[in-house]
Parts: sequence; structure tokens; C-alpha cells
Amino acid sequence: MASATKWDARYVDAKVPHDLPYYSKCMLGGVLACGFTHAGITPLDVTKCNMQVDPGKFKGLTSGLATLVREEGQNGIWKGVGPTFVGYSLQGMFKYGLYEVFKDAYSNVAGEENSKKYKSLIWLAGSASAEVFADIALCPLEMTKVKIQTSPAGTFPTAFGPALKEMSKLKAETRYPFGSIVPLWSRQIPYTMAKFFFFEKIVSLFYTHVFTKPKSEYSKNTQLGVTFASGYLAGVVCAVVSHPADSLVSLMGKQANKGKGVGQIASEVGIANLATKGLGTRVLMIGTLTGFQWWIYDTFKSTMGMGTTGGK
Repeated sequence: MASATKWDARYVDAKVPHDLPYYSKCMLGGVLACGFTHAGITPLDVTKCNMQVDPGKFKGLTSGLATLVREEGQNGIWKGVGPTFVGYSLQGMFKYGLYEVFKDAYSNVAGEENSKKYKSLIWLAGSASAEVFADIALCPLEMTKVKIQTSPAGTFPTAFGPALKEMSKLKAETRYPFGSIVPLWSRQIPYTMAKFFFFEKIVSLFYTHVFTKPKSEYSKNTQLGVTFASGYLAGVVCAVVSHPADSLVSLMGKQANKGKGVGQIASEVGIANLATKGLGTRVLMIGTLTGFQWWIYDTFKSTMGMGTTGGK
């Protein structure tokens, strides 16, 4: 344990020290929070990707879902669920686990006084740093998922294993496994910074202005209710911030864009279309997704005796 004379962010709460077992549990909580939630909304994701890639055919969420079911059956709306589950489980592991690691590390660099004064900057720096590594783990699986979801029926394998093999065969033209890492970083780093910053900020506002007693005096259900509400509101902001880059990731998987760079695709499509096509669906998807992710994560942490995230 840290000496009595040296402040250490890892030991601020003597009952729950931020040691290796703590960080490991946070990683497991991230796996549970992200893998199952992303896999569960695969039908929305398939529709959203196709709205971005072929807006003339897929004009809205309801009609898009109907088109997919009509042309490809029920399996059509679950395309890519395998790489989605594995990819976002890995991403969640590093996103949540390393956020806790970097947040403590940057707090120690800043020192006790400055870590309180500049905690917003520490939230932003910690989440951005964690997401860099999370996206490296996600990228090959995200590229595979997008290719499965946006390829016309019968032109690309939909099963997980054969799809991975086909992506390896096509790596010269798809730049697999890390061809989409720059647009992925462009989408996910701002998204994650917004996700963690606004979540922590909204939780703080709840416990400052609504639930004004010490956080520990409220029941677990009340604390988890604050977690879900804060996560949902943060998710809405995330969706808007990251949507142009999300559109680019989807468009890079389109056959007509094979071999084109990010700048060329963006120029051809236009910033207005990148920012708005499929946005309504994504706001619904990401708001709900983020709310449940934080709720699952904090439920797991509470069950492990680690308490919920955030406070005044």
C-alpha cells in the first residue's frame, strides 16, 4: 500500500483499493457490458449500416428492417452477430478496464489537488487513452462485421469463420485487419470521450442537485437508476459526436468504394450526408445501448462489492 506521506489515487477508498484484482474485475465488467448489448441490437446495426451505404434503398429503420427480412429472411437482420459479440467484448474489456487504469495513473501524475481541480480533463484523457487500445482489438472484427452486413446477399460469407477467412484473402483490397483503424479511432475516441465525460458529469449533477445526501445512503437500486439515466443521456451525445466517422466506417465496406481513401469517400458523400444519414436510428441505438452498458457494468461492480461509478 502507498505510504502515509504520499497520496495515491489507487488507495483513496481504503475499502476498495484499485489493485490488479480490481482492474481485472473492471475488465470483466466491460466484457459483459459491451459484448451482449452490441450483439443484442444487431438488427438495428445491420439496418443502420445499410442506410448509410445505400440510402436510396434503405430509407428508414422500419422500412429497412422490412426490406432485409423480405429479401434475406430473419437471418438477414442478424448478419454479423458473431464478430459483433467477440469484437465488442474485447473492446469493452480494454475500454472500461484501461479507463480505470489510466484515470488513476493520470490522477497520480496530477497530484491530489490538481486531480480534483482538473478531473474533467482526467476523465477525457483516461477514456481517450483506453480507447486507442480498445480499437486495436476491435478493428479486424469490426471490418468483418461491416463487410458481412453491407454486402449484397450471396456475395460474401455470413458465417463468422468463413467471413474471417475471406477477409484475409481480400486483405490487399480491404487493407484487413487494420485498414479501418483511422476512421475507427475517429469514430470511437470522440465517442468514448463523450461517453465517459458526460456520464461522469451527469452522475455528478444528479448527486449534487437531485440526490443530495451522501451517495452511500441511497439504495443500490437508486444508484443503478442514476447510472442508467446518466448513461442514456451520455449516449445521445455520443451518437451525434461520432456519427460522421461511423458513416465512413460503413461506407468503406461498400463494394463501390473499394480502394478509395477516407478523404475521397468523405468528399464524394458530403459532410451533411455523413452527419445525418441513419442518425435517428443511431441515436435510439446508442442511447439505449450506452444506458444499459453502464447499468450492466455498475451492477457487476456492485455485486463484486466495488460500488457504482461516479459521485459528487
